[in-house]
Amino acid sequence: MYQNCIFDLYGTLIDIRTDESGEKFWSEVAAIYKSYGAEYTAKDIEHQYHRLAKRETRFTRFTHPTYQNIEINLENVFRYLYARKGVKATDEIIRDTAIKFRKASTQLLTLYDGVIDLLESLKKAGKKVYLLSNAQRCFTYPEMCELGIEKYFDGIFISSDQACCKPSKVFFDKLFKEYNLKKSESIMIGNDCISDMLGAHGAGIDGLYIHQEISTPLEGHELICKHKIMDGDVTKIKKYLLGE
Repeated sequence: MYQNCIFDLYGTLIDIRTDESGEKFWSEVAAIYKSYGAEYTAKDIEHQYHRLAKRETRFTRFTHPTYQNIEINLENVFRYLYARKGVKATDEIIRDTAIKFRKASTQLLTLYDGVIDLLESLKKAGKKVYLLSNAQRCFTYPEMCELGIEKYFDGIFISSDQACCKPSKVFFDKLFKEYNLKKSESIMIGNDCISDMLGAHGAGIDGLYIHQEISTPLEGHELICKHKIMDGDVTKIKKYLLGE
């Protein structure tokens, strides 16, 4: 039986829908920046955001040349956008900007049915619970706190902190090293056949796949995993992790 349960977040524990397109969204982002003294039009801030994100991607690739799957930290992009307008943004301003940016783009944010019971059951059984998520900490941690699940994790690994992301073996190995985990006692639970399941396979651990509406389409991809749940029922995960 597995001792270390490593979870993906979005599409596995949290159902989410976001949209960072359209004039309405970028007008809201421009208003956020204006409130702190940085004047942008919706069109200009959209253009500069994508330009600076590409620049940050090039810089991250340069500083981590051995990483095959990199992840940037969007907080740097938010800070650059202020700097272009002569505003020296504090860490508090950046955090507030990130939260408001995410809120403006979010159309749905909710836990899948059965998530709290699953996490509580794992903790009661003495299991270690970890998060390995391709995400931005400035978005993800506040959302975990909002939904009340951050307290269940023994370790939280978010790709924006590590400059790499799933399916990179480097990202998995960083988690194993940080918490001294045995791969033979670990399993990855996720909804993506590539980043989660192919990543787990490459890292040498078992995978439990759960298919959700927002999962990457399986067509054209080999699903490599030890266990699978194809109807999105989170309650069925307990059977594989606890034998229930």
